[in-house]
Amino acid sequence: MGTALGRRLAGVMAAVAAFLIALPAPAQEARPMVGEPHAWAMGLQEAGGPVKEAIHDFNQLVLYIIIVITVFVAGLLGWCMYRYREAKNPTPSRTSHHTVLEVAWTVLPVLILLVIAIPSFRLIYYQDRVPGADLTINVQGRQWYWHYAYPDHGNFAFDSYPVPEDQLPADQRHLYRLAVDNPLVVPVGANVRVITTGQDVIHSFFVPSLGVQKYTIPGRTLETWFRADRPGTFYGQCNQICGQNHWFMPIVVRAVPQAEFQAWAAEARTRFAREDGTPTEPAPAIAAAPDDTTRMAEARR
Repeated sequence: MGTALGRRLAGVMAAVAAFLIALPAPAQEARPMVGEPHAWAMGLQEAGGPVKEAIHDFNQLVLYIIIVITVFVAGLLGWCMYRYREAKNPTPSRTSHHTVLEVAWTVLPVLILLVIAIPSFRLIYYQDRVPGADLTINVQGRQWYWHYAYPDHGNFAFDSYPVPEDQLPADQRHLYRLAVDNPLVVPVGANVRVITTGQDVIHSFFVPSLGVQKYTIPGRTLETWFRADRPGTFYGQCNQICGQNHWFMPIVVRAVPQAEFQAWAAEARTRFAREDGTPTEPAPAIAAAPDDTTRMAEARR
């Protein structure tokens, strides 16, 4: 009786399992990635492109090396404390030199540094060389806002300012000092050449989730690149202490499909152009103000 009942139950469970397997999988909509800092997060931000992935790989390599060194040194220290404790060695050794040990603790650190240096140099070279740029963007740091230009798409230009906290939706208040009015828009999958320069002091164009960081230095032109392999919004900030309104320079990069980018660029050529077709002039530099609201109002005049 029990055996027959068990067989029936097994048959019913098998039929239910087969039915569930045969059901079509629910369509999963690809959610755009959001590259932003998270409270209590550990490690680097999630990678949104190949440059950041290479940084992740190098970071993991160095982390593993650090773990091995830490475990080895801690174990060696514990063994020495146990092996050469006073109770076991009432008469300490008078040995002052040991050729093998001296060679070992000189050669091993050099080998470790070489293991770190080779991929480090490769990563620096990878970040520095633009692999066939599909799009060029000029980035200029100014006190205290960003100025972007698209020379490949009509040479339009615009300024980017942070959005005041009272103008952000309730569910986006955590993006205060990260959200901007005019984000940098790029197509997904495009190699974006970034040419940076500074108007006044040294700023830094830094977007962690895309692995891009380059100084904007007055009188110098520097070059870097990035690629967003996933649609989404990626947040960054100037990480160079550039003055009293240093916080006033957030960066937002929005990666969209190619068709959407072309539509945006066509609209931007009209939106950010003057009557004579030349790019709009930037807003005046932000002067010191007693509070954030006043600074924002002056920046938008």
